[in-house]
Amino acid sequence: MELSLTSQEIAAIIEARATRGATTETIRDIASLATARAGDISFLGNPKYKAEVPACAASVIILPIDYDGEPRPGQLYLHVDNPSAALAKLCARIEQLLWPRPAPGIHPSAVIAPTARIAASATVGPLCVVEEGAVIGERTHVEAQVFVGRHAAIGDDCWLMPGVRVASECVVKNRVRLQIGVVLGSDGFGYEFINGRHEKVPQVGRVLIEDDVEIGANTTLDRARFSQTVVGQGTKIDNLVQIAHNVVIGKHCLICSQTGISGSVTIEDYAVLAGQVGVAGHLTIGRGAKITAQTGVNANVSPGATLKGTPANPYMFEQRINVLRQRLPELFQRVDRLEKKFPAEKTSSDA
Repeated sequence: MELSLTSQEIAAIIEARATRGATTETIRDIASLATARAGDISFLGNPKYKAEVPACAASVIILPIDYDGEPRPGQLYLHVDNPSAALAKLCARIEQLLWPRPAPGIHPSAVIAPTARIAASATVGPLCVVEEGAVIGERTHVEAQVFVGRHAAIGDDCWLMPGVRVASECVVKNRVRLQIGVVLGSDGFGYEFINGRHEKVPQVGRVLIEDDVEIGANTTLDRARFSQTVVGQGTKIDNLVQIAHNVVIGKHCLICSQTGISGSVTIEDYAVLAGQVGVAGHLTIGRGAKITAQTGVNANVSPGATLKGTPANPYMFEQRINVLRQRLPELFQRVDRLEKKFPAEKTSSDA
């Protein structure tokens, strides 16, 4: 990372509410509290690391407004309401510095169909393919080796990173970010068993990605068997997620890595699916529900519920089961001792 920011610039970017101490160091990197050195910036985003702040060697530390410790000599504390959010704001500025958008235009090696429509303010990088009737909107940045299929549409201010595939007829609205290797519009997994064979069911729908969605690297979203697979406004999807045909995901959901969502599932607004969640087909996960890591969902989930385990149970119930499960060896030992102390009377069938 080639970074060079003064402490005054950082304080202005994160809109620090108060400062304590001072430093003349130029900030060159970001580091954790435990590993930071002079020239680094660090932050206290989780209260459990509070004890690491006094020994931290960072030149600048972003801290909660109520942190009352004193900085070391040559060290600056910047106080904000939310250190994690403040660091995110700083990283957004760093991102602009490290990876500035190239000038608008189409790279000579890109292959563009004559009927494709690409905004003059858009950027299309090396070795991209944009097929017939496709649309790329204003200020959208399409990096190297991206494929945009026939009659697909990409909206304004999007960022498609290298190797993204947007298949025919799929629609990506505005301010969407697709990380490296995302696939939109692969065929849904649909077959009918006919006369001893698995016969393919054509998948003739599309994928629709609403505004302000981000989708992580190598995540795949299957086109619908009919109608559309949908990801709602503001939803964020992690790397390596599989979303099957005709899934409808609501607004502002969070879906974490290695989750698999079967066909025709509906996930309502503000739901959270943690890592490695599996969801069986044709279910509804209610608004604001939270599904914890490695949970297997095989029934509808009520709005606001928190589930854990496979099969999924209410969170606290599953926690109790886990506690009792750890006591099973002790329980079996007690039963063995009781059987030895009070041997069962033999029945006629035992004789």
